[in-house]
Amino acid sequence: MNDVLPESVAAVVDAAGNEPEAVLREMEAHGEERDFPIIGPAAGRTLRLLARTVDAERVFEFGSGFGYSGAWWAGALPADGELVLTDLDGSNLDTAREFFARGEWAPTVRYEAGDAVETFDSYGGSFDAVLFDHQKARYAETLSLVKPELEPGSLVVADNMLGGPVTPDAVRDALEGGAPADDHVAGVAAYIEAVRDDPDFETTLLPLGEGIAVSYLR
Repeated sequence: MNDVLPESVAAVVDAAGNEPEAVLREMEAHGEERDFPIIGPAAGRTLRLLARTVDAERVFEFGSGFGYSGAWWAGALPADGELVLTDLDGSNLDTAREFFARGEWAPTVRYEAGDAVETFDSYGGSFDAVLFDHQKARYAETLSLVKPELEPGSLVVADNMLGGPVTPDAVRDALEGGAPADDHVAGVAAYIEAVRDDPDFETTLLPLGEGIAVSYLR
């Protein structure tokens, strides 16, 4: 996880947040040891706060890795809530199960290995929040898929708007009409344009972690 904020600012942001649960700290260490990208505590706290703000009961993640972001969501969901974690690599979800078994989180957790878009199609009912953290080139396509299944007041959060496989300069250039540096940049720029220009969404981009776009369905 490469924080896009200056180090001094990121340190203050981190110091201002509540201390994560012990299992979340273990998950952060796990990611650091294996150089596995995670959204980080600042973005994670934001996910939890957003879930509380909309009284979320069902959350779906498009790309969960070993469950770090999911654990932040889980801390805000009720006992009768549901969290769906997805990943192409089933071994990542096995690791997530191990961490979640030690966490004191209330909702039912589903672990779905395979293509997240296909998995979403298999679930019924509306989700209160979804997280995009899968292939960046599919973000805009996935937005079109999930929007009809969301109720007004739902949230769409997209990771890696400013970091990870992209840089702020590359995204800015693409948004200003330049040729995207690669498919990751093209996908992020296309997503920003799609959600920004959709009048049904109210969107802001937060420079936390690697940059998260937060969109509220009016």
